[in-house]
Amino acid sequence: MVAPSGEQFEISAAGYRAVITESGAALRHLSHEGTPLLDGFAENEMAPGGRGQLLMPWPNRIEDGQYSFGGHDHQLALTEPSRGNASHGLARWATWTLEEHTTNSVSLVLRVMAQKGYPWTVDLHVLHDLSADGLTVTQTATNMSGSPAPYACGAHPYLTVGDGPVDDWELTLPAARRSLVSPDRLLPIGAESVEGTEHDFRVPRPIKGTVFNDAFTDLDRDAAGRAQVALQGPERGLVMWVDQTVNWLQLYSADDVADSARRSLAVEPMTAQANAFRTGEDLVTLAPDGGEHSMSWGIRVR
Repeated sequence: MVAPSGEQFEISAAGYRAVITESGAALRHLSHEGTPLLDGFAENEMAPGGRGQLLMPWPNRIEDGQYSFGGHDHQLALTEPSRGNASHGLARWATWTLEEHTTNSVSLVLRVMAQKGYPWTVDLHVLHDLSADGLTVTQTATNMSGSPAPYACGAHPYLTVGDGPVDDWELTLPAARRSLVSPDRLLPIGAESVEGTEHDFRVPRPIKGTVFNDAFTDLDRDAAGRAQVALQGPERGLVMWVDQTVNWLQLYSADDVADSARRSLAVEPMTAQANAFRTGEDLVTLAPDGGEHSMSWGIRVR
């Protein structure tokens, strides 16, 4: 029998262990010294709720699946039909091909062929690497077409620092602005400063009753251009870092999912927020004949 997520690629180093799947190149498992850092999924499951999946060549939602680019109108399939959106790209359920697998790293590739709604051929590549610094993930896209291609990317890990609920976990989120969305379709309608709101976690504090399904931006960065999100539980903590290409962090506490509500916290690095293909905000244009974009992020214990 083939597992629902396909072949499993295990890597390990410095006490860390990770498992990446053939389906979607998803990060199914991540632990340190046997302690989970990721609320993933079992080998005999499909990835529920986007767990560990890569969001390429766009993250989040595109309203009505419709957008215009290069003077042409495009219609994507509505993969979130309840809200009338095209959601989370074209790669999350695809069969990725193994490029290289070592003890501590695995690289997988996928060619997204030109298709209705996205008429460009784009090569996708992801490298998962473990070291004493934890997990580093590098997602790369290369435009193999003869015309410019629209692009954005993200990832969907659910982080954990202990048995849920998340309310007693301490969160540090270095973001000054929150996107406001429509309640029915979760599409951007504005933005606000987090100053003085329940979503201001620039100073570490417990999550308590805060509900998250929000995109945050204006990230505070270190000298290397990295922004760092920290979670601290009663016995352990972790840090997720993102590089300078990541303009947005989507946080999601899954309050609308009965069997996993507030069990863990999704922290999704994104180069652009929802509807970027329509608004152009933070949208990347991949140059024809080899134009490339890379994004890196990682997770380590505190």
